[in-house]
Amino acid sequence: MSQFHTRLEVMSELAKNMDSYMKDFLNPIDSNWQPADMLPDSTKENFFDEVKLLQEAANELPYDYWAVLIGDTITEEALPTYESWLLGMETVDHLDQENGWVKWIRSWTAEENRHGKLLGTYLYLSGKVDMRAVAISTQYLIADGFDIGTSADPYRNFVYTSFQEWATNISHRRTASLAKQHGNSNLSRMCAQIAADELRHAKAYKAFVAEIFKLDPSEMMLAFADMMKKKIVMPAHFLREMSGAKSSLFDHFSDAAQRIGVYTTADYTTIMRGLIQDWDLESVRGLNDQAEKARDYVIGLPARLERLAERVKVPELAYPFSWIV
Repeated sequence: MSQFHTRLEVMSELAKNMDSYMKDFLNPIDSNWQPADMLPDSTKENFFDEVKLLQEAANELPYDYWAVLIGDTITEEALPTYESWLLGMETVDHLDQENGWVKWIRSWTAEENRHGKLLGTYLYLSGKVDMRAVAISTQYLIADGFDIGTSADPYRNFVYTSFQEWATNISHRRTASLAKQHGNSNLSRMCAQIAADELRHAKAYKAFVAEIFKLDPSEMMLAFADMMKKKIVMPAHFLREMSGAKSSLFDHFSDAAQRIGVYTTADYTTIMRGLIQDWDLESVRGLNDQAEKARDYVIGLPARLERLAERVKVPELAYPFSWIV
C-alpha cells in the first residue's frame, strides 16, 4: 500500500524533482527556436520577395490541409485557457510563485506560446486565410472555456495532457510530412519543430503519471479508467465560427483531418495502447479491488474501440469554412 494518502502529498513529492523534470523536458529559452527563425524577416530588403515565395508555396496546399492547419493554429492560440486550467488544479497554489508546479506550468506555457505565434503569422502571410474569421473563432474558443471532464484533479489532468500532447504531436508531425510532399519545405519545418515540442511535453506528462502510479497506484488507475470512460475530448471540440449555439464545427474539422490522414479514429486507439504500454499497467502492484477492475477495463478497451473505428465513415464533401479564402 502506498505511504501517500492524499493527492497533495503525492504532488508535493513529485515537485521535489521539478528542477530535474524541467531540465529533461523543456528547452533553455536563450537557445530555443523562436518563430522569427522560420519566418520572413521584415527588417531585410528581401522581405517582400520572401513573402511572395511563401505565398507561392502556400498555393500548392489542398483545401482540407488549410482547414486542419487553421484549426490547429486556433487550438494553439487558445493557450490562456489551458494555463488557467492547469493552475486551477486542487493541489497547485497558483499564488505561490516558487511552487514547483507553478514553475512547471508557467514554463510549459511559455514554450507552447511560440506555436500559435508561428502558425498564426504564417497564416497571415500566406494570403489564403480570412484572419478576421480566424480571430473570431480563437476569441470564442478562449471565451467559451471548456469542460474536459477532469475537474480539478491532477491525476485526471495528467492523463488528459499525456493523451492530448501525444495527439498534437501526431497531428503536427503529419502536417509537416504533407507540407513536404506538396513542396513546402519551410512550413514542413515549422510543423516539425512544433511536433518535437509536443513530443517532449507528452513525455513529461507521461513521466508524471508513471511516478504517481508508484506512489498512489489505485487512485491513479481509477483516474485513468474514468478518463477513458468519458473519452478524451480535444480542445478543438469547442470550435465555432459565430455567435449563437455551439456549432458542429469540430466535426467538420475532424472530418478534414481524417480525409488527409492527419489524425484519425485509429490514432486515438493507438495512443491509448501506447499509454497502457508506457505505464506498464499489467505490472502495477498494490491495487485495491476497485482499481483491479479498472485496470481490466482499460486494458480491454483498445480492442473494443478498434472494432468501432472500423465502422466510421468519413464524409467526402468538404465543409465551406469561413476561415479559408
